[in-house]
Order: sequence, then structure tokens, then C-alpha cells
Amino acid sequence: MQKDQGMRELTVRGVILGGVITLLFTAANVYLGLKVGLTFATSIPAAVISMALLRLLGNSNILENNIVQTIASAAGTLSAIIFVLPGLIMVGWWQGFPYWTTVAVCAIGGTLGVMFSVPLRRALVTGSDLPYPEGVAAAEVLKVGFGSAEGKEENAKGLRMIIVGSVISAGYALLGAMRLVAGEVAVAFRVGAGASAASTSLSMALIGVGHLVGLSVGVAMLVGMLISWGGLVPLLTAMHGVGDNVAGIVNTTFRSEVRFIGAGVIGVAALWSLIRILGPIARGIRAAMAASKARSAGTELALTERDLPIGIVGGTILALLAPIAGLLWYFSSGTAIAAGIWPVILGTLVYVVVIGAIIASVCGYMAGLIGASNSPVSGVGILAVIGASVLLVMIYGHGGDPAQTKALVAYALFTTGIVFSIATIANDNLQDLKTGQLVGATPWRQQLALVYGVIFGSLVIPPVLDLLNKAFGFAGTPGAGEHALAAPQAALISALAKGVLGGDISWNLIGYGALLGVGTIILDEVLRKTGKMRLPPLCVGMGIYLPMALTLLIPVGAVISHYYDKWADRQTSPDFAKRMGVLAATGLIVGESLFGVAFAGVVAAAGTDSPLAVVGNSFEKPGIVLGLLLFVGAIFGLYRAARRTV
Repeated sequence: MQKDQGMRELTVRGVILGGVITLLFTAANVYLGLKVGLTFATSIPAAVISMALLRLLGNSNILENNIVQTIASAAGTLSAIIFVLPGLIMVGWWQGFPYWTTVAVCAIGGTLGVMFSVPLRRALVTGSDLPYPEGVAAAEVLKVGFGSAEGKEENAKGLRMIIVGSVISAGYALLGAMRLVAGEVAVAFRVGAGASAASTSLSMALIGVGHLVGLSVGVAMLVGMLISWGGLVPLLTAMHGVGDNVAGIVNTTFRSEVRFIGAGVIGVAALWSLIRILGPIARGIRAAMAASKARSAGTELALTERDLPIGIVGGTILALLAPIAGLLWYFSSGTAIAAGIWPVILGTLVYVVVIGAIIASVCGYMAGLIGASNSPVSGVGILAVIGASVLLVMIYGHGGDPAQTKALVAYALFTTGIVFSIATIANDNLQDLKTGQLVGATPWRQQLALVYGVIFGSLVIPPVLDLLNKAFGFAGTPGAGEHALAAPQAALISALAKGVLGGDISWNLIGYGALLGVGTIILDEVLRKTGKMRLPPLCVGMGIYLPMALTLLIPVGAVISHYYDKWADRQTSPDFAKRMGVLAATGLIVGESLFGVAFAGVVAAAGTDSPLAVVGNSFEKPGIVLGLLLFVGAIFGLYRAARRTV
């Protein structure tokens, strides 16, 4: 388990520490993803925490810390499975999350994601000029932390910034749970013959997300919001007629029509991403095959070029097909599609392997281009569920017996869950391997660590999902409470499966969205050629699809990040100054998210949606004023503190 060159790398204590950090970041990502439809990359905060803790134990080094962040990063990224699995509750198939079934879906799909992305390391990491923003940033954090005494001091400052940001965001969330400050501000209004709405969640985590995704993504989401709430919602409500219940017609129109237009934009944008990367992937794979041939001929490879042997990779992929088949059989047994299911299962296995390989390539490229946090894997999930549903329609047809249709929808979602686990890990794997390349790590040890991360995350995700489901529920499901989690991607993916298999999908709305997506792609390409700020089409689609309350503050956070970074560029150590901003923003996400998980436990134990409330509804208006003042003041104070650390 020791590195051949004498430096400790894949150690027992590193694996254990990675597992402990996994508990925190996976829980935070599950909550954040269900609330706002976005997750955050955990590499940098995991690296900072790892360096601080391992330094206390003594005899640590950069490679051991890299393994810790690799494990925690993989587990945190796997939490994006929540973009699919809650759909099984939304369609009424599951009442909760069966522990071992959920563990198996995450673990098998995630391990396949690691295996599929191993051959892509040469293609997309060492053999490409992709920037890998988060992978490079994590490597720089590790290098600074082990470079000098000054680096140790900077690392300690970074850990303090995460803690300060976490305390501030968790504190505000606590006040919101006590109803002393507002958690959301919303108003619906008429626009000519139609209507629209404006809303925002006073969530500090959204400011943190905005800081991490950057200005281009923030502006793209703002453009999507303007298209949705400034154009589509007023137009469609005018066509239907508004009546007296303005808020009701606005919300219904958005959920039942606008989000399908957003799905069309996302689908076209995901296909465009695939088309753009086919050439680079083909060239990289040819280079990888040439390197493998040279090694077979006796050429000795450096430690930093040694991947898991291709025989182990291929054997693992083949070995995992049997448990996937068993899972699919167990899932469908006793249902309306149980009879004659084995040909369908065999077809599903082919689909998982073929689509899994394509998705690993697409997600790996997207992560390399814009980072794992910004990479919209949900768009890939949308294509995956449509593909799975269309295949089932080809076998069973659509419409017909309601029991059979319900079973087919559930089967399509379950299959997509496995494929989506592949997507999430492939999205993260190459980012971590880039970090490893820059710090001199051994690829096969990192790839093994990624499997450990998958296993840790798989064990943590089901109970967190079950806790949040029991405490809050998911929007649109029976019994969902006042604070029901939106789970936006899961709602869309389950709606698409029901629409395709039930034969009543709004293909015209998706078609309009596809045309809008084409226009967005053209605009983005024009901006790319002029060298101006980009407008990522997938992010525009997300801005159209996600509720305004969950997205409005993301552009605000992006603007704050932009001006903070401009200030940082004028400092003696710009990289360190920027890193303090990133870690402060990460703290905002972690603090609120972990409070959300803890609050879910309180809600579940108390049996009420507002167990901590100390005031009633009469305090709503003062709570809005107080909340806005406190929110703005806290954000200002946090960034001022970040600047003072430089």
C-alpha cells in the first residue's frame, strides 16, 4: 500500500479519513441537490480539511492528502443520484428508499463509472488541453499546503474561512427555521392579459453556488429565467386566461408547460456537447491504444502513467452485469411486467453498457471543460431516461393497461438510476485524475480510491434520502409538507418517463424548447468566436426549467464572485485571495446544507413541519424586512472577512 518511490499514498488512515469527510459532504450535497437541483464539487474543501487533520496526526504528505480528497470527492459527486431516484416516490412506486437496493444501484453504477473512465484518462487528461478548472485548483491547494511554512498558514486560514461561512449560513438557516427571518420572498402579478411571478429563496447556499459556477453560468441562468418568467409564463397564461387565482395559474403553467420547454433546451444542448467531443475522444482513445501496445512490447511506464490494468477494468465491467441483471429482475418481480422480463433485462444490459460508455465520455469531457460543479449531468440524465423509455415503448407500446404503464415507468427510472450513477462518477473521476497528474500521483491508486469513495457514498446516501423524504417529502407527492423539497431534476425525469410511456408527452413543447436550444447554441458559438463571455446553452435551459426561487440568487453570487476576483487580481497573491473566496462560498453551502440535514432529523422526530418556530404567521412581514437586512449584512461581512485574510 506504499508508493514505490517511498512516499505514503494509499494508506489505511487516508481511506478512513476520506470516509469520514464523505459523511459530511455527501449529506450536504444530497440536501442541496434536492432543494435547488445543483450539487457542488467537494475536492477543494476536502483537500483543505484533509491537510488540517492529517497534519495533526503527523507524517502526512501531498499524495496521501490527494487520496483523501479523491475518496471524498467521488462520494460527494455520487450524491447526484438524487436527480433520479426520488422519481420512484413521485410516481408512487416506492414509499421510501429500500436501503440495500439503493446502495446496490449507487455502488454498481458508480463502480462502472470508474471503470468506463479509466481508458479515457489518456484521451481526456494527459492527451488533451482541457482546462479542468477544479482539478487544477485542488492541485494548487495541495501544493500550497505542502510547499512551505507559509503554505501551512494559508491552509489554516482556508479552513477557518470554511468554518466561518458554515456558521453564518447555518445560523441564518436556524433563524429561518425559528421563523424569525423570512426563508423566501415571492409575489405573483398580472402582465397585460397574462401573469407572472418573482420570487427568491433567502438561501446563503445559493450565493455560494453562484460564486463557484462563475459569471458566464450565472448570466446564462439569468437569461433562462428572463425567457421563462418574462416571456413564456406571461404568454402561456394569457393564452389560458388568468382568472382570480393569479399565483395558482402561474405555478400550474410553469410546472406543466414551461419546464418541458426547458427540457427541450437541455436535451438539444446535451446532444450538441456530445457532437463536439466525438473527435477529441476518438483521437485520445487511439493514443491510449498506442500506449498500451507499447507497454505490451516491453516499454516501461512511469508510475504516474500506470492505470488499472485493462484486464481488470474489462473483467470488472463484465462481472457487474450479473448483479445488474439480478437487480432488474428483483425490481420487476411481482409486477405487471414480470412475465417474459428476461429479454427486456438483456436488452437493458446492452443499453447500460453502450450508453454508459458514451455518457462517461460526455461527462468526462464536460467536467474537463467547465468543471464538475458546472457540468450539467442532469441533461445527460434526461436523454438517458428518454432513451430507456423509448426502448420500452418499442417492446410494449405506450398507453394501455395502467398497471403495466406504471411498472414500465418505474423500470425506466430504475434503469436510468444505474446509468446516472455512471454519469456522476465519470463526471468527477477525470477531474480527480487531473489533480493526481499535477501532484505526481499514481493513477491506479487513485482509481482504486475512487471505488472506495463510491462504496462510502453508496452506504451514506440511502439513509439521508430516507430522512429527508420522511421529514419534508418531495413537491407534488401525496403528503408533502410545507417545506417539501423541489427535487427538480427528479420531477422532470419522472414526468418525461410517464409522458413517453403513457403516450401523452408534450412533444410540441419539447420541440419548441429544442428550437430555442438551437438558437441558444448559435448565440453561444457567435460569442465564442468573438472572444466575449460565453452563454452555455445547458445553463440557459436550467434557468428556464428551475423555479425562480431556486435560481435568482445564483446570478447574484456569480456577480459577487466576479467583482471579488477582480479585487483579488490586484493583490500580491491573487491565487490565494481567490481561494479564500472559494472556500468562504463553500462554507455557505456546507453550513446550510448540513443544517438542513440536521433539521430534517428534528422534523422527523417532532412530526411537524415547523418544530423550531417561535413566532406565528403574524410575524411574516417583519421577518421579511429583518431577513433581507440580516442576509445582505451577513454576506457582506463574510466577504469582508475573506479579504482580511489576504
